[in-house]
Amino acid sequence: MKPVRKAVFPVAGFGTRFLPATKSVPKELLPVVDRPLIQYAVDEAIAAGIEQMIFVTGRSKHAIEDYFDRAFEVETDLNSKAKWDLLETLSGSRLAPGQAAFVRQQEMAGLGHAVWCARYLIGDEPFAVLLPDELLWNPASPSLKQMTETYNAKGGNVIAVLEVPEAHTHRYGIVDPGASEGAVTEIKGMVEKPRAGTAPSRLAVVGRYILQPEVLKILDAGEKGAGGEIQLTDAMAKLIGKQPFHAQTFAGVRYDCGDKVGFIQANIALALERPDMGAQLREWLKTI
Repeated sequence: MKPVRKAVFPVAGFGTRFLPATKSVPKELLPVVDRPLIQYAVDEAIAAGIEQMIFVTGRSKHAIEDYFDRAFEVETDLNSKAKWDLLETLSGSRLAPGQAAFVRQQEMAGLGHAVWCARYLIGDEPFAVLLPDELLWNPASPSLKQMTETYNAKGGNVIAVLEVPEAHTHRYGIVDPGASEGAVTEIKGMVEKPRAGTAPSRLAVVGRYILQPEVLKILDAGEKGAGGEIQLTDAMAKLIGKQPFHAQTFAGVRYDCGDKVGFIQANIALALERPDMGAQLREWLKTI
């Protein structure tokens, strides 16, 4: 069983729900407190032992590549002023030479298509996929680290899930569950955005995946699913029964930062945890 060394970050979308801000700033660079969304996802990948980050970008996303490069002017200025604490905050935004790779998704044809665009960089290795606008928050035990532990024990494919209300199941890919062992559930099948009342469970896929490279061969066919797009869920479903497939129920809090309300909630919640601003923010919140 090969270790998971590579992670794919699909970041080519237009971010239309956050217009006009995303007219010039990629959604993935919008800050939650003082770090961009993409930084949280990359930190999560590093905590899980990922060695190479593969960003699937679009024509308007060059700022993401710049973000993970060195900022010589800023660093020189901070160094000359002995602002060591601010210099330290930049350390996580610098990926080592060769640690980051960038590939273009030339059309918005679905998540499955975005992952397929990275096929030559992935090669024949298992790989992770992280959707940056899903902020899965557990600093002590990040989601992908939980999943990697399950992968090391079970092999095959592992996806993150959370239990959602029955009324919300039509918004997600939903797992058809088999036997459960603690937070780990065998997957018998998956349905992408089932019609109301038809969902096989309330276990919703929430934007973290560890997949075997065989899924890329299935995506090669370019079959379209829900919304007329190439769905990753459909390709994964074809591996069920052929390879081990498990769902890891995430122990932590999920913030849907692709939604404006979820994005604001994430900012407030994470700021309240900060010792440098939590108390002041809490007092202000009491006034409204």
